[in-house]
Amino acid sequence: MKHVKKWPWVALALSMTVLIGCFDDANDINAQANTSTDTQDERIKLAMLLTPRTGLSPLSDDAFKFSRWSVGETLVLLDKEGNLQPSLATQWEQLTPNDWRITLRDDVMFHDGTKLDAKAVENALQAAINASPKPRILDGVSWTVKTDGENAVIISSAEPDPLLAQRLTSPQLTMLAPSAYADNGTINPESTGTGPFRLVKLNGSSTATIDRFDGYWGEKAQAPGIDVSFVPDGIARASALRSGEADIVEAIPVSQAPLLDPDMIREVPMPRTNTLYLNTHNGVMTNPGMRAAVREAINRQQLIDNVYESRADIGVGLLGPALPWAAKLRQSVADPVTPAEPNGVTITLGTYTDRTELPEVAVYLAQQLTDAGFTVKQDVREYSQIETDALAGKFDAFILSRATMLDLGDPVAYMSSDFTCDGSYNLAQLCDPAIDQAIKAAAVLPAGEARQKAIMKAENLILATDAAIPMLHERVIQGESKRVRDAIADPRERLIISTRTHLVSPEMTE
Repeated sequence: MKHVKKWPWVALALSMTVLIGCFDDANDINAQANTSTDTQDERIKLAMLLTPRTGLSPLSDDAFKFSRWSVGETLVLLDKEGNLQPSLATQWEQLTPNDWRITLRDDVMFHDGTKLDAKAVENALQAAINASPKPRILDGVSWTVKTDGENAVIISSAEPDPLLAQRLTSPQLTMLAPSAYADNGTINPESTGTGPFRLVKLNGSSTATIDRFDGYWGEKAQAPGIDVSFVPDGIARASALRSGEADIVEAIPVSQAPLLDPDMIREVPMPRTNTLYLNTHNGVMTNPGMRAAVREAINRQQLIDNVYESRADIGVGLLGPALPWAAKLRQSVADPVTPAEPNGVTITLGTYTDRTELPEVAVYLAQQLTDAGFTVKQDVREYSQIETDALAGKFDAFILSRATMLDLGDPVAYMSSDFTCDGSYNLAQLCDPAIDQAIKAAAVLPAGEARQKAIMKAENLILATDAAIPMLHERVIQGESKRVRDAIADPRERLIISTRTHLVSPEMTE
């Protein structure tokens, strides 16, 4: 049995979330992988916000953990400016409006020892294409994929897709070895990625063990491994950083940031909007006047000052200050709907506990809506317990912290998922042909100013419905101990640990 250091601080989180499990023996460890003979003190202890929801299926939002850990890789990457860069693919060429040829790197091995080739890439992409539901990145997209020799694939879209290569940057299209995919549709990511780190074991929703992969095709990772703990309780995460039991902490709650050494906090703007989704299909909020009454009742500055400690920006639109072009192109909604009189009507307001600020936002928002004449019932649970009900339209209003550029470095995928008739994440149950058409019009344009203008037209139409009311734009607040070097605070929330991330000795921090 591999020795694993116990994390005593996890006990603090047990009062709010169940964190159980211990590291199991790793089976069939690839000969090229590091066997963790390095000292435990050099391993990075990482506390993460969200527990795995699908057993780390790459076809879900769990896939973003692969990229944050540098365990899984995509064919193409986005740099800080949103430009395409090579990764597992070295070239991408648009042959016709519908067909793209992707040329693969020829020196890549999966963690199980098999080679990355055209057949393996075809297999991984076909699994995403056939999935039900599809990964969000493929919402509204119809693809076929075939090999073109041993070292290239041809991806064809039913309709011209100028951002097809950008789609390939999404962690939801992470390349895993064929051995990861079972005939029954389940996917096992353990020891099947290509990154500089290898997932040895996922222990349910509690912990994960990750080791350096010395057979990596690129720069070798400096850290010998990562010990991950999933801790939805934000106070417990911040306490772990203060006590030294965690080296890197995701999503420090704004209420905890003032209690930490300023040298242990990194804060950057992010394309994440705290949005109130109103149910346009069932209940009270089918009335546009009631939605307008909610819009007028919200005091955004109160939320920012009292909940976010002034570490957020007022939500003028769906797209925040992390996209400077949005503010330049935004126009006010013409002829907004006149608010109706609530007259004490009862509404159910839902949100989740995984982001520490949201339950407090719900309290303030409930009071604001009560003052406006609504009777408000609150339903607050962990996200894994509330998502199904939210997607089924069981709430009149739902508060969501939503990344608006998580997939493509472009908001169209987010808009398609959240606001089209067939969107897979349509919490507002919105279905408006004009909005669908506006989003489709933006989707066919190449990257550039014309596409940006089309996106802002779609945003204007969405805001006019009051189906989604932006309240504020959040910031990345990441905690790092003074031993950490070269961790990444990523506005897109795709990266945390790279090959260069490592710990220095305690003596070097004094």
